[in-house]
Amino acid sequence: MKAVYGLYSTPESAQHAVDTLRKAGVTDRQITIVSSEPLEHYEFAKKDSKTWMNWIAVLGAATGCTIAYLLTSITQKMWAINTGGMPIVTNWSNLIIIFELTMLGAIFATVATLLVTAGIPNLRKTKLYDPAVSDGKILVGVANPSDANTIERVLRASGRGTLKTIG
Repeated sequence: MKAVYGLYSTPESAQHAVDTLRKAGVTDRQITIVSSEPLEHYEFAKKDSKTWMNWIAVLGAATGCTIAYLLTSITQKMWAINTGGMPIVTNWSNLIIIFELTMLGAIFATVATLLVTAGIPNLRKTKLYDPAVSDGKILVGVANPSDANTIERVLRASGRGTLKTIG
């Protein structure tokens, strides 16, 4: 893997580097930003903020609810017992199972979405990282750039950071 990145001490300098890369024609998808702390109030952190996790959790909950209702009603109909004129399928008695499987579906969907969006496990091993990130630095770089010299020149022009090259 070939990469060019800079390490920045402040979020403002990292934002300046991201802006400089964008002006040079590098897309947001190509830019990698790694920080040891959340920096949501800065513009560069907004690129990965959109997620479908809440809708996927609702879909998981609806799936769990449907499965629970079908499981309880089909089971009760298969074991038809003389109930003395009362209905065989009673939702009040099934409500506990329906609730639990609804929540289980929402939890499984949320955890699966979290793992997929976080890239766990990382099978591609193309993520940029530097140990200085653990000391509070912010990494801004481009992995596998088409023109490494241009990226290096742009990051140098943004100043305020330590420039490093891999590969």
